[in-house]
This record gives sequence, structure tokens and C-alpha cells, in this order.
Amino acid sequence: MLWIKSFHIVFIASWFAGLFYLPRIFVNLAMVPPQSTAERERLILMARKLMRFTTVLAVPAIALGLWLYLGYGIGRGPGSYWMHAKLAVVLLVIGYHHACGRMLAKFVANRNTRSHVWLRVFNEVPVLLLVAAVILVVVKPF
Repeated sequence: MLWIKSFHIVFIASWFAGLFYLPRIFVNLAMVPPQSTAERERLILMARKLMRFTTVLAVPAIALGLWLYLGYGIGRGPGSYWMHAKLAVVLLVIGYHHACGRMLAKFVANRNTRSHVWLRVFNEVPVLLLVAAVILVVVKPF
């Protein structure tokens, strides 16, 4: 079980690294002048590769988490309300990941309507989600 936990943590950290940086690329894309097509194309390429890599990392992170939850019963049983909250956070992270994919598609189609300021705020969301998940798992407040 400790091996599974270890790899779960590694994949979660890697997944979040991508979720931390991908919206930062979106900020840069939103600031690219219209005549700078080479810069835009380079950032689009970076974002596409990072999105693909981040998605590949999300799959084992989620699978290993499910293995710990279903296979070993971690977070199940009486007094495990913290796990319900953590699973809600995980669903929010998956939703955020999906939203990043949709934003990337808009940037690729040159249909982004979000400002770089809005994207800077959006960029902070995974930090808050990670803090919430770690507190729920370590402190188990309820």
C-alpha cells in the first residue's frame, strides 16, 4: 500500500505542476500582440504539449487514488467525512483540467475572450484546490 501511496503522491504533484503552468501560458497567449504570429504559435505548441502531458499524468493519479480508496478502504468507514470533501475537491480539479482543455481549444481557434487579468486569477485556482486537498487528507478536520 505504501508504494501505491507514494506513486499516487508523485503523480498528483506532477499533474498539479502542469495545472499550475498551463494557465500561465494562457496569460502569455492573451498578451501576445496580433501581429506576432510566431510567438503565438510557439505558445500554442507549448500549451498543447503541456495539456497532453498533464492529461497523461492525471490518469494514473486518479487511478491510484481510486485503488487506495476502493482497494484498501482508505477514507471509508465511520468518521471519514473528510474523504467525501476531498473527493469533491478531486472532482473540482478534474473540472478545472477540463476547463483548461476548453480554453486551449479557444486559443487554438483564435476565439479567446478572456483577458490576461482574468487568466491570472484563474491561474490561482489549482493552488487553492491543492491546499484544500492536503488539509483534508492530513488534518482530517471532520
